[in-house]
Amino acid sequence: MENHSLGRRNFLRKVTALSAAGVPFVTGSRPAHAAYDPAVKFDLKVSEVEFRRNAAGRMLMARIYQPQGVGPFPTLLDLHGGAWNNKDRRAEEPMDRAIAASGVLVVAIDMTLAPEAPYPACVQDANYGVRWLKSKAAGWNGDPSGIGVYGSSSGGHVAELLGMRALDARYNAIPLPSAPSDATVAYVATRSPISNTFARFQNAEQKKRENMMKNNKTFFVPWETIHEANPQEILERRERVTMVPLLIMQGALDDNVLPAAQEKFAATYKAAGGQVDFHVFPDSEHEWVAKPGPQTDRAREMVKAFIARHLKGGSRA
Repeated sequence: MENHSLGRRNFLRKVTALSAAGVPFVTGSRPAHAAYDPAVKFDLKVSEVEFRRNAAGRMLMARIYQPQGVGPFPTLLDLHGGAWNNKDRRAEEPMDRAIAASGVLVVAIDMTLAPEAPYPACVQDANYGVRWLKSKAAGWNGDPSGIGVYGSSSGGHVAELLGMRALDARYNAIPLPSAPSDATVAYVATRSPISNTFARFQNAEQKKRENMMKNNKTFFVPWETIHEANPQEILERRERVTMVPLLIMQGALDDNVLPAAQEKFAATYKAAGGQVDFHVFPDSEHEWVAKPGPQTDRAREMVKAFIARHLKGGSRA
């Protein structure tokens, strides 16, 4: 109940300040006019629901991290990493819990893995996930407007494609009649995203990482799609894309996704007219947020601050 006690103290401080200023306060919530405040803490209810059954017959699940408060809360879709070949909705649970506890409805979904179906199957899952969440968020006390996306590693690659190609008919291929057809998102936050798929494969070749090379060859079928689905090359080809606000958090010691390649992508995105926040984390490898520490704390606070800046109109809670 530590979070509850902290939330109570924050609540009482706000009541006192607002009363002194003559501002009316709605009991049990933030002030009715206030936007998302990353400093406020909420208890969470965590549950799971069926997301969709993929073509391989596996039921993909969604894990819902729901703040316990009046709401509606801003809403975030989490896309897991795993080199497109493994992991699931639980991969980023510490980050998901930290974001949700600040007053964000976070929904983490399973995605189709490469051995089940290659590219673009998982991107189609993510596109479907945005549309699905827009139709479901209100039922979990979330605000369906201005949905954001958080993606890690290969999930960051999917998140970038989702943001840049929100209207791509190939990605929008899974029908969902009960939901909006619009899969656009308000912003994309990433940790160690694979922003240059081919550069990462070349890095794996140079380091003789057989498993990493195999993961690429299982996902990019036919092989030419490693270029077609390469965010760096998409920009270099000057394709027409949606330039959503983008956060990239990169470990300085990452030898999986090289910092130099990430820096180049951030610069190219900015040069193309996009808004990008690029931050390098000292003494941090590819999956540094999986371990407690000051850089992990910094990453969590950075994501929350980024969400606060890019909510459309200021979601209320």
